[in-house]
Amino acid sequence: MLLFGVINASPDSLHEESIVRTPAEAGRRAEWLLEHGAWGFDLGGQGSTFAAAESTVEEEWSRIEAVLPTLLSFDVPISVDTWRPETARRSFASGVTWLNAADGLQQDEMLAVAAEHACPVVLPFLSGPDPLRMEQVTDHDPVKVLLDFFDALLARCDDYGIRENVVIDPGTGFAPHDWPWDERYIYQKQVYSQLDRLRVYDLPLYIALPWKKTDQHDELLDIVIDGTPEYGRCHYPDRINAAIKARDHRPA
Repeated sequence: MLLFGVINASPDSLHEESIVRTPAEAGRRAEWLLEHGAWGFDLGGQGSTFAAAESTVEEEWSRIEAVLPTLLSFDVPISVDTWRPETARRSFASGVTWLNAADGLQQDEMLAVAAEHACPVVLPFLSGPDPLRMEQVTDHDPVKVLLDFFDALLARCDDYGIRENVVIDPGTGFAPHDWPWDERYIYQKQVYSQLDRLRVYDLPLYIALPWKKTDQHDELLDIVIDGTPEYGRCHYPDRINAAIKARDHRPA
């Protein structure tokens, strides 16, 4: 699994250690991530959690622009995590090579950006705010809901000629953010235990990996590793690589 280490230029991330406010902080964070097994960086300037205040596009870009030259100096893949096409365009013009499309590619303009740059693009499932839809997710077949979403969005990708560049993300790093943990845990366990069903598209998988250290989070990580996704987004690459190594040495 190739790991994107998380670097948050947004000041309201829930993970304090990932926040960088200056080029020097970005450099230290980048060095630590690479020393501990990251393959690339995932950089965002606008928080995606329910607790994040919404910035303007200029605020989001100014945060990214301040640290991006430092990160580019490490000469590794960098994805920009944004739902704004303008921020994505500026990032590509400055040297970013991957798009982590936080809008779920639901904007025509974001699809156009991905097509223009012919870049790898992470397509996350977005659950939306509809409580009836979320009830269907848990009470019926959660992966079927994901498949319906990806069927529709990949058809849009076909229209722009970018399907072959898409990396599938079940979106568990985004949602359901307003559920209590016991329900999130059950939901994520259901999804992670059935990652093979997302292989129907013959596209790589990308998982936002758990960063909290509890028995349940460790269990979820082990389930994800068993699903052998090609890419992961993580805060502690050393933990992920240690878990992968432990899996490889399990008795047959």
